[in-house]
Amino acid sequence: MAVDERQAPAAPGAIRTRGRAHVVLPAYNEAASLPPLLRRLAEVGRTEEVAVWVVDDGSSDGTADVVAEVGGLDVHVVRHPENLGLGQAVQTGLRSVLAVAEDDDLVVVMDADDTHDPALIAALRAEIAAGADVVICSRFVEGGDDATAPAFRRVLSRGAAVLFRQVLRVDGVRDFTSGFRAYRVSLLDRAAGHWGERLVEERGFACMVELLLKLRHCRPVIAEVPLRLRYDRKRGPSKLRLWRTVAQYLKLLVRDRLAPAPYRPL
Repeated sequence: MAVDERQAPAAPGAIRTRGRAHVVLPAYNEAASLPPLLRRLAEVGRTEEVAVWVVDDGSSDGTADVVAEVGGLDVHVVRHPENLGLGQAVQTGLRSVLAVAEDDDLVVVMDADDTHDPALIAALRAEIAAGADVVICSRFVEGGDDATAPAFRRVLSRGAAVLFRQVLRVDGVRDFTSGFRAYRVSLLDRAAGHWGERLVEERGFACMVELLLKLRHCRPVIAEVPLRLRYDRKRGPSKLRLWRTVAQYLKLLVRDRLAPAPYRPL
């Protein structure tokens, strides 16, 4: 594992909020999308204390190398020698952050393809400060929108939302598959203490639902803020495989029904 770090000076006159936002970016062949996303994060860093963790999941296009093109940002690069899938990239990012995070920090997971707006980090922090443990950037609440996404992705996300709401009934959740979320550090610590390396087992897009299902055993307060997905800014092909992802969702539902609840309160 290699780590690159740069610390930017605070912007003159900037007012920083309490606690650092650790932004985890699982990235596989995102060399074209990362620089503009990092520049947006650097802008957020003028008023928010932000650290960025790029998890290069075995990319072959120099994804890790383009990080150096953007200054003014505290960036850590963690490399997988080979592609292990989105789930393991998320897990690596979470465990890297938990090793150094303070109790009043928060962890934000975003897609690395520049379809998520980092300006929402302030809203995520505000919800955590107000008492939420998990905050989801949701396409399916008032003010949310995913009109720029391809039709097959919109059908999949909506179908999954209806299915999971009916079957799982997790309070406060409308958008189960959103990849843009914030977590209270203490919540992830409790969950990681119980599941360890099994905190995220799914390799593909179903990992976001899996993590939410495991965290619900910690009885978290969950909130949602509107997300306007910017799929029009995506610079590479989609990595989502429709039928594979559907199969992962169904397998996850079956496993959730069969798996026993934790043997002790979390």
